[in-house]
Amino acid sequence: GRISSMFKAREYRLKRDMDNHIKFKHIDRKKILIAGSSGLIGTQLVAFLDTGNHDVWRLVRKKSDPTKKEISWYPSEGKINPSEIEGFDIVIHLGGVGIGDKRWSKKRKAAIRDSRVDSTTLLSDTLANLNSKPDLFMVASAIGYYGNTGEDIVDENTSIGDDYLTDICGKWEKSADSARNAGIRTIHARTGIVISAVGGALGKMLLPAKMGGGGPIGGGKQFMSWISMDDQIYSMYHLMMSEETEGAYNLTAPNPVRQKVFAKTLGKVLRRPAFAPLPGFMMKIMFGEMGVKLTLDSQRVIPKRLQEIGYEFTHENLEPALQDSLGKWR
Repeated sequence: GRISSMFKAREYRLKRDMDNHIKFKHIDRKKILIAGSSGLIGTQLVAFLDTGNHDVWRLVRKKSDPTKKEISWYPSEGKINPSEIEGFDIVIHLGGVGIGDKRWSKKRKAAIRDSRVDSTTLLSDTLANLNSKPDLFMVASAIGYYGNTGEDIVDENTSIGDDYLTDICGKWEKSADSARNAGIRTIHARTGIVISAVGGALGKMLLPAKMGGGGPIGGGKQFMSWISMDDQIYSMYHLMMSEETEGAYNLTAPNPVRQKVFAKTLGKVLRRPAFAPLPGFMMKIMFGEMGVKLTLDSQRVIPKRLQEIGYEFTHENLEPALQDSLGKWR
């Protein structure tokens, strides 16, 4: 039953983890520093890198415990000790307050922006001035960079959109400039909707979907650009371990789907009908501007640059990705 299916899921994941480590086994193990390691992606990334025997350290916003490989920093106060971050091969920054966690008040919007821009600027400026700089600075970003692009197919050459989220993404990416200008290879991981049962957008959709209320939203024609958690981690690893990669990469699966297809597929995997459509104005009433941007905007994004470097997706299609992450196999 459920337990054996959980073990099966774990077994599959471990095998896939090992396969991905084997691809780069000829490359020296890296000393890696991660900020935002307690978030949805960070926890999975740390676990994955540990299994590959990399030396993983974490930047934490509290008193650090060096026996746990922690280093303190306080980005909101601009505090970091440069001598403690000398000599890392790779520095990864995934931090920032949740975009979809609360309604967007003016204060929340400022927090979403500042938590990303200020911390990235601090880290970037600090790395730029080290004696022993990292080879790579990888910073999270989001496909929100492109804004609402309707039916258009979007790749990394598409220009920045012009709304509140695009503005945040643009400033967030710019805040890594000092590291880039100091000659550090810098990557912006423009992430789509990460498929994970434990949090993120899918976590929020699960409850209504389980109750049969996960139907199309606002007509359901808008495109959703998703990525499985496995591919999120493995593509980041691929970028980390390939020396010629730099700049912006879309971390999304090659097959974005319309929201009504997403709802229907989720219903099928959960064995629940996805029958209750939710009108767009309800999203606006329930979640305000955030609900509109995160659920009604259309983004048909493809991972052109990942495909160009030969990254092979574990999940090219939505149904197997949902089955895997929810541990549901026929």
